[in-house]
Amino acid sequence: MTSYVFITGGVVSSLGKGITSACLGAILEARGLTISMIKLDPYINVDPGTMSPFQHGEVFVTHDGTETDLDLGHYERFVRTARGGRHSNYTTGRIYESVIAKERRGDYLGATVQVIPHITNEIKESVEKGAGDADICLVEIGGTVGDIESLPFLEAIRQMGVELGHDRVVYVHLTLVPYIPTSSEIKTKPTQHSVKELRSIGIQPDILVCRSEKPLPSDERKKIALFTNVPEKSVISAYDADDLYKIPAMMHEQGLDGIVARQLGLDLPEADLAEWDAVVEAKQNPTAEANVAMVGKYMDLKDSYISLVEALQHGGIHTRTRVNIHFIESADVEEAGIECLSDMDGIVVPGGFGDRGIEGKIQAVQFARENDIPYLGICLGMQVAVIEAARNMAGLAGAMSTEFDKETPHPVVGLITEWQDASGDVEERDEESAMGGTMRLGAQAVTLTEGSLAAKSYGSTEIVERHRHRYEVNNNYRDELSKAGLLFSGLSVDDLVEMVEIENHPFFLASQFHPEFTSNPRDGHPLFKSFIAAVRQHAEGELPKAAEA
Repeated sequence: MTSYVFITGGVVSSLGKGITSACLGAILEARGLTISMIKLDPYINVDPGTMSPFQHGEVFVTHDGTETDLDLGHYERFVRTARGGRHSNYTTGRIYESVIAKERRGDYLGATVQVIPHITNEIKESVEKGAGDADICLVEIGGTVGDIESLPFLEAIRQMGVELGHDRVVYVHLTLVPYIPTSSEIKTKPTQHSVKELRSIGIQPDILVCRSEKPLPSDERKKIALFTNVPEKSVISAYDADDLYKIPAMMHEQGLDGIVARQLGLDLPEADLAEWDAVVEAKQNPTAEANVAMVGKYMDLKDSYISLVEALQHGGIHTRTRVNIHFIESADVEEAGIECLSDMDGIVVPGGFGDRGIEGKIQAVQFARENDIPYLGICLGMQVAVIEAARNMAGLAGAMSTEFDKETPHPVVGLITEWQDASGDVEERDEESAMGGTMRLGAQAVTLTEGSLAAKSYGSTEIVERHRHRYEVNNNYRDELSKAGLLFSGLSVDDLVEMVEIENHPFFLASQFHPEFTSNPRDGHPLFKSFIAAVRQHAEGELPKAAEA
């Protein structure tokens, strides 16, 4: 029978509820439990798939192809058993969409549909679906206590506490304890007011996780405990850490997992955090340093590429390399030139949508190819690599993706429904299928060419990776591009291009899929480990030149 831990937040948003939830899940998993994790988001969008990266950050894609909140990426990086899916992320929009559909079908038998009980019942049913058969389900509620849009979710979890009982439900509340430098004081009042707000809607927190710049002094912990009716031992100090992966141990040392286990009546073995200790040790003690340029278009909000940033760091952990990531706007490369890339040991071009900065990305690819700098392209980063090869290796002037230029003379990338055969007829494809005009999402099989850099990196010719894209490499140009020196080293089951590389280059590899979604600090990811190993060699001056390779 599944027990539940509900994580709420107060005072301000972006305090780290996702990281807190993920770290608690990691410790409980280290004590032998299976964990499921859910994010409840109060915004009215049905899912974050159409939201701007500048507003929402990265869209994380689960194994089954669901576009979700970026916190699900944290969950999967920290908790191996918390594999997300369509029941792991619910928004207000999705809940209301389901309720309205039921009302239209007559499922409510003519009843007046209201927030209570219909919306709250839908939320509870959704949480139960997401919990599955895990020992513990951790449920993070987005936003902050007091927000009007969060109230239905908070009411639903209050009801679950009443219905399931105190021995199956734990409430964790995350708050801010600010430090005022002008008076040299730590202020507990925001936490007191946040808990007061939570209690006013019927939820008494069992545990407080207090975010602060420095460890919470004993006097402040006692004061918070007194005014919030929470035991002092259940006031956890979540102070700023210099390494994200130290947080599980930090929380374990303060007994967070033990408090949860005792309330749920669980007799568990001690947590084995040896893997996390090894991750921290490797990250804190690199034996080399390298500079990697990430040339993208959402650089003002680093959360837009959070999984990719973490995957590069995971590559550094497993090669004992300190990876210094330089965030470079592709539009700046267009305007100022490629000089900003001259001191880089590796170049990454990530995914994205829209034509802004596209020529800057193409220039970055050309610079990496011509100067023997390790290159890794992700999604759009593969497509611009194909465009660059078409223009500068195959001599196809004006080559482009139809996403950016409908009139290009050489549409080397486009929608499948735009491809034409020699007679000028559009190829026969189902435009409504996942391989047609719609987004290709989720985990799909890829076959790699034997002996290719891709196959060597993975140590296999059969892999499964997650996708999120609509445009594809135009198969009608493959022969011409192959003759020019571009190797199509990965193909899908229905012959779509999945990976490209250039032979006789120290490291030039690009994928249509998103390998960053399956990277985690304990295991790393073969593609990022291979790339960072090449980046490290470049930094140490050990890479062979293309002519010598």
